[in-house]
Amino acid sequence: MEKVVRTQDLAHRRERTEPAPPVARGMHRVPPLRVNLQRIRPALPDIAWAVFVGLNLAAMRLLSNWATVPFLAIWVSLTVIYGFRLWRLQPTILTWAAVTLATGGIIFVQVLKGQQDADYLAEVPLIALMFLVMVWHGRRRLAATQERLTAMEQVQRISQENVRLLEQQRQFLQDASHELGTPITVALGHAELIERAATDQAVAADARVVTSELARLRRLTNRLLLLASAGTPDFLHLAPVSADALVLDALDRWGNFPRRWRLGEVAEATVRGDGDRLVAALDALLENAVAHTEPGDTIEVGVHLEGGNAVLAVTDSGCGIPPAELDRIFRRFTRAQPYRSRRETGGFGLGLPIVQAIAEAHHGSVRVHSASGQGSTFEMVIPAIPDALAS
Repeated sequence: MEKVVRTQDLAHRRERTEPAPPVARGMHRVPPLRVNLQRIRPALPDIAWAVFVGLNLAAMRLLSNWATVPFLAIWVSLTVIYGFRLWRLQPTILTWAAVTLATGGIIFVQVLKGQQDADYLAEVPLIALMFLVMVWHGRRRLAATQERLTAMEQVQRISQENVRLLEQQRQFLQDASHELGTPITVALGHAELIERAATDQAVAADARVVTSELARLRRLTNRLLLLASAGTPDFLHLAPVSADALVLDALDRWGNFPRRWRLGEVAEATVRGDGDRLVAALDALLENAVAHTEPGDTIEVGVHLEGGNAVLAVTDSGCGIPPAELDRIFRRFTRAQPYRSRRETGGFGLGLPIVQAIAEAHHGSVRVHSASGQGSTFEMVIPAIPDALAS
């Protein structure tokens, strides 16, 4: 027992005699005075203002004949410091009450001693009330500003969320179109082989139906992929394109359909655009015209110049579009009624949205003139290149 006590005494003595561990290299102790200065630095303007008020209160007390100057200086300085600091409501009210009592008390004593007129005392509540009105207006404006900022932040968050959702939708369409393209092509090839090799007429007929549906599905995936890539930077590969050549080539491609085809005005015009995309847009307009006409109806194709723009026009004498549906026909998967085409002509409701996307990508537009039973005219407006630049 005695040995254990001696061992504990030695341990306590060693703890008292051991020096404090040295400060690690690279670490510096911050002097307490500097720490205190850093803590009070945000309050330095308030401290300076309080000193200023104290000096002016002393001037009011000692210089009764000039008491108006320090009195006004106190209230003006309070207004200025509040404008910069924007205290919370409770400190503001306490400061206002302290200044009111201090200035009013000095003036009240001076009035009792006959050093000031009694009317001078009425200025204290008036100026104090003016300050309160200023505080009320300031806080009201501040609250309104905060509400606007909050609303703007909400709008920004909603906009960012919409952009994110649109980007996800576009990415999904691109991925789905790519993933569906290969199996559809493989299945279509096998269906065509079965159709050619079949000796049974029923099997050949079934194979033709499968081939037709797979071809439609492939067109659908291609159009979805085109729409999904409409906003990407590499959507267009710009080069000078002859608009009149586009119209003539389109008439050659579609002239075999059982319609009365007519070539309208063909002006020489050159646009800066993507030839493949413009061909796709013009084909979509012609497909739409075929879908809304019957054999024997007229379809006219042409191009003319209008105010520095090349206008590619497709006019048909078909069923026309009701006025109520003119605003919605450019939406995706929307078809105007009545719809005369069979399934093999298309009918996805993506043709006109593709035309609009391609025209807007060329900094152009699409417009339509139509009425029920009077046919339709679709015009794709594309900025033209001046003759000197085109040559």
